[in-house]
Amino acid sequence: MWSFLADLIRNVGTEHTIVLMDAEEVGATRRYQVRPSRMVAAWGGSLLLTGLLVTLVVVFTPLRTQIPGYGTEEIEENARLNTMRVQALQDSLSAQRQYIDRLRRLITGRVESGAPDRGASEGGGSVAPRPQESAPSGEGEGTTRRGIHEQPAFASTPASVSGARTQEALGGLSFPLDPPVTNGFPTREFDVRTGHFGIDVAVPEGEFIRAVADGYVVWADWTRDGGHTIAVQHAGGYLSVYKHCKRLLKQIGDRATAQEPLAVSGNSGAITTGPHLHFELWRNGLAQGPDAYIAGW
Repeated sequence: MWSFLADLIRNVGTEHTIVLMDAEEVGATRRYQVRPSRMVAAWGGSLLLTGLLVTLVVVFTPLRTQIPGYGTEEIEENARLNTMRVQALQDSLSAQRQYIDRLRRLITGRVESGAPDRGASEGGGSVAPRPQESAPSGEGEGTTRRGIHEQPAFASTPASVSGARTQEALGGLSFPLDPPVTNGFPTREFDVRTGHFGIDVAVPEGEFIRAVADGYVVWADWTRDGGHTIAVQHAGGYLSVYKHCKRLLKQIGDRATAQEPLAVSGNSGAITTGPHLHFELWRNGLAQGPDAYIAGW
């Protein structure tokens, strides 16, 4: 067989006569005229045509999606969208880090008071926070930005405790708010000029400290000055902070409803002279006077 193929290859351009006959029986023989060059051309053309057909099928049919590594328009679009999502996620993480940094400074008390706004001190009226007056961000731990409370956000309208509650248009909270503790009385008032951004309420150790409104816990940890501290984010940019607790009952991310226990009162932290609750109320990064928002204070 191999010698026959070798003869054909050696004489590709000449015409050969192939005789077929039965090896066991004597009979009529069959003769064929064969030109090897034509056979090679036919085989090569068949292979070329087959390859072309396979290429057309792959290119113009969904079969191409089964080829590993073949990029489709859908894959390219998904890649572009995923790139945009990653960039948006990076921006969100950066904003979240800044927010957490501001929140940490707020809760740990690393916010300096500045000179109060002249209009507020002379007129004694309401003071609206300016957009640029927000908690410090992007600074090293333990540092503060001076003038952050040059226009202290004292309570704009003292809450009426005469009976009916009022709904703030933008805040979504009903004022006055119920106090965070049922037993207790204020011992130190809110004074942003001296750096006291909340109100101290003397309360026996072991009392429940309750959320003043619905929200989500955004801080629940130990701080050196405030001891066990918990903070709840409310609607309208409000943030309530509860310090010097004995034990925390909620974790970060937990949902808190109005008057739901958040912690147990105590005397934790370095800056404390006895069992009490230090309560702060912030809005858009500026301290508010809690006595103007809490019923009975």
